[in-house]
Amino acid sequence: MPTAVIESLDHEGRGVTHVDGKVVFVEGALPGEKVEYSVHRSRPSYDLAQVTRIVKPGTQRVAPRCPHFSVCGGCSMQHLDSVAQAAVKQRVLEDALWHVGKVKPGVVYPAIHGPSWGYRYRARIGVRVVPSKGGVLIGFHERRSSYIADMQHCDVLPPHVSEMLPALHELIGGLSIADRIPQIEVAVSDITTVLVFRNLLPLSREDDARLAAFAAEHRVQVWLQPRQPPSAYRLHPKNAPELAYTLPEFDLRLAYLPTDFTQVNNDVNRLLIRRAMQLLDPQPGERIADLFCGLGNFSLPIARRGARVIGVEGSDALVARARENARCNGLEAQSEFHAANLFEATEDSLAALGPLDKLLIDPPREGAIAVVKALGPQQLPPRIVYVSCNPATLARDAAVLVREKGYRLAGAGIANMFPQTSHVESIALFERD
Repeated sequence: MPTAVIESLDHEGRGVTHVDGKVVFVEGALPGEKVEYSVHRSRPSYDLAQVTRIVKPGTQRVAPRCPHFSVCGGCSMQHLDSVAQAAVKQRVLEDALWHVGKVKPGVVYPAIHGPSWGYRYRARIGVRVVPSKGGVLIGFHERRSSYIADMQHCDVLPPHVSEMLPALHELIGGLSIADRIPQIEVAVSDITTVLVFRNLLPLSREDDARLAAFAAEHRVQVWLQPRQPPSAYRLHPKNAPELAYTLPEFDLRLAYLPTDFTQVNNDVNRLLIRRAMQLLDPQPGERIADLFCGLGNFSLPIARRGARVIGVEGSDALVARARENARCNGLEAQSEFHAANLFEATEDSLAALGPLDKLLIDPPREGAIAVVKALGPQQLPPRIVYVSCNPATLARDAAVLVREKGYRLAGAGIANMFPQTSHVESIALFERD
């Protein structure tokens, strides 16, 4: 077996080394370690490999907490100390900003940390019936595979959800449509837990009774989703509290449906919002746009600070949810929400928002290239806060803002939204004189 010394980690948490002038990505290896590895895919400019033996372990290596770690694709960094994980993600962010966007932040913000375990209040868990593997499998996908890594517990899920996994195996195994339930969506709020079963066939009467008993025993809500996400509905119990999360610092309560997009990590989300408000610094009388606003996660804290917020989101359902959340929190007069496809933003469509004092952007992984390119001479607010879940698209968009729109990248830093994984959430501040 070949050996190598690992130089760094890439954006997927793989060790990076160079052998005979060729890049080798080694899964399971950490910086500073000497490892043996085997190549499972070779390309002209790089190899993909897997560790076979740690010859010399690194000082930051820890024992993975989960017995499924070597198989399950849900986590990729359990073998790395949690503090070091944030440092690696910060390096990934800085490398992307420089290598992709050719920009450097004026200030590197301290990493935002939250709980390392039990943080995942949103999850999509796969389900398969595989008789050759013992029947029902429930879990995240295996690494580099569409197969399910069967989990009896999961330490990144809230403890009460993790403890429920064996009972879920038994429940689904007893349903008449066990092989027609491909996934379970988990949504946990401060006061209730929802399990959304994706059912490709109708339930039998006996199935309905089993689900009702499960809901009562485990004190959860059982929902069914027979088609696309909007088709989801509560099955048991018939009357139950709605899902909602709170932002105590801003005296806000935001309601949502279990199939709506919300951040998975409540603690880090609260800290990320605090950082965003510190950087944006909303003031009474200002007009601030929140693009890709969702159900109002950043919009309503802006409004609570006294500014008028204009939220724009592509989903009609989320726009309706944002308006209702504004109404329930007494912020109707401070906010307005519109549905629009921001991936097709133009200079005219942004100008239609009216004059803006500041701007917040929180796009999905695809980034906001259409938005930043559409910022015209009359629509260049002096301050933009950009929240990103993909360093590469943030860096691409940063290059446009800096080189074409006259901004400078005042600062950037990561939020460890997904501990134990290589996912990098970040926040950046752009300023224009």
